Amino acid sequence: MSAITETLQRQIRLKPSFFLCFIVLFFCGPRGIAQAVKQAPPPPFSVRLMNIEAAANATFSYNAKLRNDAASSRVYQFSAQLPAGWTASFKVEGIQVTSLRVDAGVTQDVLIELHPAMAEKPGKYKVPVTALSNADSLKLDLEAVVKGAYKLELSTPTGRLSDDVTEGKRKEIHLVVKNAGTIALDKLELSAQTPPQWQASFVPSSIERLEPGKEKEVIATLSVPDKTIAGDYVTTFSAKNAESSSDAVFRMTVKTSALTGWLGVLIILLALGAVYYLIRKYGRR
Repeated sequence: MSAITETLQRQIRLKPSFFLCFIVLFFCGPRGIAQAVKQAPPPPFSVRLMNIEAAANATFSYNAKLRNDAASSRVYQFSAQLPAGWTASFKVEGIQVTSLRVDAGVTQDVLIELHPAMAEKPGKYKVPVTALSNADSLKLDLEAVVKGAYKLELSTPTGRLSDDVTEGKRKEIHLVVKNAGTIALDKLELSAQTPPQWQASFVPSSIERLEPGKEKEVIATLSVPDKTIAGDYVTTFSAKNAESSSDAVFRMTVKTSALTGWLGVLIILLALGAVYYLIRKYGRR
């Protein structure tokens, strides 16, 4: 027993820090350590996601928090060191600002939006953002990963966006859907806004995937109701998915059928004949 006691005393003399840690762990336990770590405050200028990946024509949005730890209110000026052609905006409660007054002990939500240049090359871009006051210079190092650009074009093979049709008939219109961006487009849907009672159908009605630089031909069929008044009518064709969209405004000139025209002439002749007959019969009385 005396040997064990002597050994323990020797360990305590050799490793006092180990013994102190043992006492802290024994009395405080994991809960006490977790509370100590949890009490560490976050930095006064922080953001939940510092690295965001999106297309060049998308908006990079960062949800930041700005806290004033001083005993009095402070006014912070916002700025960002941007790559050439980029723009930045700072919004508080949906309103764009360039500076913000924060009361003592208050934490304010700030939305930081970065807009890359339209022709920006894919890559990783670092954007330092600063909130500057008379006493503080708070900094965030944001990262924007540009993976390309979404761009969709909808037109016809010849570029012509007008045609004519006879009332009560159908007309096939050849459309071209082109991926003019640098990222593949998935699940493209075709639709149309037509005049009242007109109908539109597409073959195919959707495109599962369209690679960059590729195009797909789509046949749109417009059905014009009977007795449609002659004139010009506008139909807007659309191709879109979650990332991009494109419209083509198509003007269709409706003509009456030859039979309808002859019937109109016949009705006019009959009316004139009836008037002439009445004049001849009752005009002398």
